[in-house]
Amino acid sequence: MTVTVDKPAPAPDTERSARSLVDAVFRAREISIAGALVLLVLFTWVAEPRFLNDQGVKDLALNAAILVLLAVGQSVVVITRNIDLSVGSVVGLSAFACGKFVSGTDHGVLTVLLLGVVVGGACGLVSGSLVSFGRVPALVVTLGMLYIIQGLDYWWAQGEQINAADVPQPVLDLGSGSVLGIPYLPLISATVLAGTAYFLRTYRSGRELYAIGSSPEAARLAGVPIRRRVLGAYLFSGAVSGFAGALWLARFGTVVADNAHGWELTVVSAVVVGGVAIVGGTGTVWGAALGALLLTTIGSALAVLKVDSFWADAIAGALLLAAISVDRIVNVRMTRALRKRSAR
Repeated sequence: MTVTVDKPAPAPDTERSARSLVDAVFRAREISIAGALVLLVLFTWVAEPRFLNDQGVKDLALNAAILVLLAVGQSVVVITRNIDLSVGSVVGLSAFACGKFVSGTDHGVLTVLLLGVVVGGACGLVSGSLVSFGRVPALVVTLGMLYIIQGLDYWWAQGEQINAADVPQPVLDLGSGSVLGIPYLPLISATVLAGTAYFLRTYRSGRELYAIGSSPEAARLAGVPIRRRVLGAYLFSGAVSGFAGALWLARFGTVVADNAHGWELTVVSAVVVGGVAIVGGTGTVWGAALGALLLTTIGSALAVLKVDSFWADAIAGALLLAAISVDRIVNVRMTRALRKRSAR
């Protein structure tokens, strides 16, 4: 007599379930941020109608453009379960280097932007090498780089200031010009944002960054080149920060040694508020951009309403704490839900 043993039904695709659940959670997170942004804009507009006039909208877009760029670069690093606290100092160094290079010359816009990318990329390469190959904690490396770059910038500047009168007009036109009424800087930021989002979602190397952040050990066992990917993330963050420094020169014209001083925590706040988990593995650059836009709008709204600027920092800190708390709660509940699905 032949005994037939029924095979157990195949287990559900846990990885696919996890991905769909994470996507649903963070889509909801991004929608809620966008809703809060709309409510903030409407409230401020009702209180002060000039907030949404042509100049007000233009200023808001210009103010957010550089922060959005930095948030995009930071997101790629945070997704890998790391952090880059040197972005603000890299912006300052790059802006001063570009200003020094073009001062009193007729160098073109592309030359300035390329120089910014090279300066920032070099800083990112140093940080990434120490984190990925030296295995030094990212917090220690990037905090040290922050002070090193600041010291280098102050030593180089020696109190010197680059004035807008010394910057070539085509460079200044990049910061103040527009096409079809839309300023160049927001268009540039949107292009970098869209390109990065497409890369992270479409290319294997982009998806591997999420795998590293979710579980470095599992990523290693799956054959993911962790060191190279982390190095690439820091290189990208540094290059974007240097690029932002060149745009800072174009936007403001006048450059000193401590430009973007203290922006590190603002950038991290924008990224975390935007739904990129500080523990890595989840979130999108779209959410980070929304977080940057929300923080910029809060600052502009408080200025329009003539509220002390101290409250902008206080609100940003409160949003950061709230976002981290929400991430923790969501992570615990999501883990329980996935365990239940696996058990079934």
